[in-house]
Amino acid sequence: MYPASPLGEGDARIPTGRDVEWEPLVDYRRNGVSETTIHGAVSWASGGKIVHSFGGNVLCYGRSMMKPLMIRPLAQVLEPVTSWEQKAIAVSSHNGDSEHVEAAQSLLRKDEWGLMQTPLDVPLVQFGRQVRRPRRWFHTCSGEHAAILLGCRLKGWNRAGYTLPQHPFFQAYLEQMRSILGVDWQPLRLARDGCGLPTASNTVSELAVLYAHLARHKDEDWIWEAMQRHPDLIGGFNRLDSTILKTCGGRVLGKEGADGLLGLAVLHPDYPEGLGVVIKIAHGWNPRATWTIARSVLGVLGFELRNPYPLHRQKAFLVPGVVPPQRRELLEKIPTWDEWDPDRDRYYYAWERYAGAHGGPTP
Repeated sequence: MYPASPLGEGDARIPTGRDVEWEPLVDYRRNGVSETTIHGAVSWASGGKIVHSFGGNVLCYGRSMMKPLMIRPLAQVLEPVTSWEQKAIAVSSHNGDSEHVEAAQSLLRKDEWGLMQTPLDVPLVQFGRQVRRPRRWFHTCSGEHAAILLGCRLKGWNRAGYTLPQHPFFQAYLEQMRSILGVDWQPLRLARDGCGLPTASNTVSELAVLYAHLARHKDEDWIWEAMQRHPDLIGGFNRLDSTILKTCGGRVLGKEGADGLLGLAVLHPDYPEGLGVVIKIAHGWNPRATWTIARSVLGVLGFELRNPYPLHRQKAFLVPGVVPPQRRELLEKIPTWDEWDPDRDRYYYAWERYAGAHGGPTP
């Protein structure tokens, strides 16, 4: 069924992106003038409580950012029968490299491959000329689907319909969410994710609470260790979550999600009950902007994440609200550019002196 109006119908329970007050998170300036402003929401949570929110009540879908939580209902049955590589690919949103495809395929017998329902796709990050034909295994979620099928077989659940919201797998996931968010919690909407699995709606603050829970209970299953052992299987080359996992010495779990999501579960002495930070970009997937914000968040917590690749003739400037007020002084010490970056967004001479002159000098 299609909407009745291109303007969209209203639902009093569900604010749309035009109704909520997105906050500016970072802006790109050319010689001091903002040309692009990235809006979004950031929320920090610890021990089930929100410790800082900058637009964090925005409702969105958790999408692939929720894989470390989605796989938990199957963690116990998968633990004894999978290698660390197979465990890591089960919670990945991978680039589709050969190592990713090999790990995902190894979770199932060849006669089971036909059960997998990921859409046909090509690798997410490609090198050189694209000559591959679309395959289900190239899809960024193929590892998760293969792990779900294996887990369903081990639990005795019917594998037909494993992508439906009424399937025991997804119902077990919702029950786990209620155990963290409260027994009365219900998603306002369920939708079909890009890979075909259901995805539940949450506020950004709820997502931060869920990620704080991941940090606090990291030793209850293998998920944290698997992601730390094989960070390049989680995303791949130049992916933000893989880089965070490799940079932070095993004390931060990072996971990207469409569309414009990053979840951070952090072990930090200032937050003994675990810290969860979730960043949501208003306009969707924007790895460079998300990377700049993540560097600032991790930087004020004592972790040094490198800058993303530089902008062209612009510089990025952070909005102080991305971190709690008591950490803003630290934020000012984290530049969003590197010392060796050329400053190409301005002229190197006083052009005003020559304005109106005929045949003025060449810069």
